[in-house]
Amino acid sequence: MTEELRLSLTEKVVTMLKTVYDPEVPVDIYELGLIYGIDIDDDGNLKITMTLTAPACPAADFIVEDTRIKLESIDGINSVDIQIVFEPEWNKDMMSEEAKLELGML
Repeated sequence: MTEELRLSLTEKVVTMLKTVYDPEVPVDIYELGLIYGIDIDDDGNLKITMTLTAPACPAADFIVEDTRIKLESIDGINSVDIQIVFEPEWNKDMMSEEAKLELGML
């Protein structure tokens, strides 16, 4: 896979991640800072490393499945592996300025 193709796919992944919302928060998971890593190998296999706002998040299954379905729809992505991690622990400082503004934190 060329670096240009990898960058193009990464942009498509980010765009798609911005369509996934935690049902309890009116901000997408990317702007919330829940995405820790996006890795695409030469075969188009995508690995997402992400966290949740809390380990006992009641919407965890929904968020992960919604993320997987949307990412699998991207042309050029062959498989999607989503790893949920809790290190580092998520906090409000990980949110984008846009997310903080949306939630009235600025």
